[in-house]
Amino acid sequence: MVRSDARENRARILAAAREAFSEDGAASMNQIAQRAGVGAGTLYRNFPTREALVLAVYQDEVARIIATVPVLLARHPPLEALRHWTTDLVEAMRKKHGLGDALSPGAHQAISEQTYGPVIAAITELLDAGKKDGSIRADADPGDFLQLTGALWRAPSAPEDRAPRMLALVLDGLSTHP
Repeated sequence: MVRSDARENRARILAAAREAFSEDGAASMNQIAQRAGVGAGTLYRNFPTREALVLAVYQDEVARIIATVPVLLARHPPLEALRHWTTDLVEAMRKKHGLGDALSPGAHQAISEQTYGPVIAAITELLDAGKKDGSIRADADPGDFLQLTGALWRAPSAPEDRAPRMLALVLDGLSTHP
């Protein structure tokens, strides 16, 4: 059982790291510890390497995005919920690619293996809701959708972010209503 202060320290470290990495992918462990208000020992006890911290930040972000599916489906029709969810996923993937230099090929592989199943399950839930209400084609496949949307986070965001237009095309293709 983890003490509540240890859980709070871990949460503060993850929040500080997420913020620091979004500002500067090369942020040091000491900068992150300082931003989190913890000592270096506390940081390294929780995350023995920079790569471990980067992986934890990414896994935490994916878990957060996956957890939004029920909320989005409660607030929006399935196709619109899928649009919001995918936009969030694209933003997270762009951040992950920005941290790519900090990760070894093995870490990239670990991220993919650990998050693929949960992401596919989230997409399946969104697609199934749309199939059930008739707004999404019956042949829509979660793996195909994930592969297509992979192009969105690789699309440059400047000078103009093309991802929203590209996502609209993908979603139009999923829709049962022209």
